[in-house]
Amino acid sequence: MISRFTLLFLSLLVPACSEPSKPLAHKAEPAPGLVWRTVGSWSGHGNGQTGSFSVETGALRIHWEARAAAAADNSSFKLWLHSAISGRPLQMAVDHKGPGKDVAYIEDEPRVSYFLVEAGTLDWTVTLEEAAPGSSR
Repeated sequence: MISRFTLLFLSLLVPACSEPSKPLAHKAEPAPGLVWRTVGSWSGHGNGQTGSFSVETGALRIHWEARAAAAADNSSFKLWLHSAISGRPLQMAVDHKGPGKDVAYIEDEPRVSYFLVEAGTLDWTVTLEEAAPGSSR
C-alpha cells in the first residue's frame, strides 16, 4: 500500500521530470517599442575572451560570424556568457559547427558579464546589443 507521503512526493516529482525548456537562445525578438543599443563588438582568432560589459535589461541580441582560414576547417564556434563577478558560466549563447553567421537572442539578469569564445582555428566577430525602451523614430 502506498502512503499519502509517497503519493505527495511523486506528485511533486513528476513536473520536475518533464521535458526541459527550450534554450533561451531561440527566443523571439522583443516587443515593439524597444530599440537595440550596441553594448560592444569584439573579434579574434581561435579561443578568446571579451572584456567585461554591463547590461541593464537582460534582453540581448548577438550578431555573430565565424570564418574559416582554410576551406576544410570544421572547427566549432561556441559562445558562452559568463558572470564577470564570479567567473561562472551562465549560459551558452551559440553552439555552431564550422563557419557560419547568425543572430542569437538570449535573456539574462542585469549584471556585469563577459563572453568566452571557443573557436578552434576560426576567425570570429561578435556584436552584442541590448533591448531598451524607446522609439526608432
